Amino acid sequence: MMSHADSLQGTASARSSAHGLARGVLADLRKTPKQLSPTWFYDEYGSQLFDAICELPEYYVTRTELEIMHRHMADIAARLGPHVAVIEYGSGSSMKTRVLLDHLESPAVYMPVDISRMHLLDAAGALARDYPELRIKPVCADFTQPFSLGPLPASAARRVVYFPGSTIGNFETDAARRLLTSIRTLIGGNGCVLIGVDLKKDPSVLQRAYDDAAGVTAEFNLNALRHLNHKLGADFDLSSFEHRAVWSADHDRIEMYLVSLRDQVVHLGNEQIHFARGEQLCTEYSHKYTLESFARLASEAGLVVSHVWTDPQNLFSIQLLERRWLL
Repeated sequence: MMSHADSLQGTASARSSAHGLARGVLADLRKTPKQLSPTWFYDEYGSQLFDAICELPEYYVTRTELEIMHRHMADIAARLGPHVAVIEYGSGSSMKTRVLLDHLESPAVYMPVDISRMHLLDAAGALARDYPELRIKPVCADFTQPFSLGPLPASAARRVVYFPGSTIGNFETDAARRLLTSIRTLIGGNGCVLIGVDLKKDPSVLQRAYDDAAGVTAEFNLNALRHLNHKLGADFDLSSFEHRAVWSADHDRIEMYLVSLRDQVVHLGNEQIHFARGEQLCTEYSHKYTLESFARLASEAGLVVSHVWTDPQNLFSIQLLERRWLL
């Protein structure tokens, strides 16, 4: 049982953490234009909403990635090899992970890494029931920040960072390069990265994918404000903002915004944040790559693309990256 002193220490730690988060949010809201990190989408409700987005007819990403996996999984598994430690970034519901685990030869451990603790534990528990022979070690962490994996089983032959979906596209170029560089360090000398990379395509396809007819993506976008209200005591009025998604041809990306519907003031701690009517709060970028542009990005992070699998329409790609050794 936790002692009173431990309880007070935990409360102080939580307050310190919340204070740090609030400082980061305020710094983003003071930028021009105002910004929020996409991590604020993902509380328990946000994770459920993203799972719902993956089922939408307009959202091709998950469906297409699964099709590629089913078509090429034997080849993918053979290239990864036996007894691997699978470290999945942003594991979510682990739906695609099941396809991977079903084809791997005697994986040593599966380590899902996700920021949403309850969603992470629920997904890890479901996998543990269905894969009783597999060692599962969930890690609740923000993978964009340094975190510890802890010890790996001695039987692990190599580390495989599994990074499905199009999450790498959410990072601006410099941040994506830094993340890939940190992954290169994590995988060690003989490790690899299995990553989903969304490809450039007709902007109308992208527009529908990020602004669906049912409004699920709009609700997901607004959940960032709901999460801030709950976590940090802000007072965003969700009815005073609307979702907007636009294609930026100059940057090869979809940009998601929350647009203020009126002049308003939002409070966060002792701070006031002023929004003008029509002002845009940027919540997410989703960059789309060509095979050539992503290979350049990987190379700048010290990685080389060793194999690419795509669908017949070249909507999406799964790529295998390994360390680039300089001669």
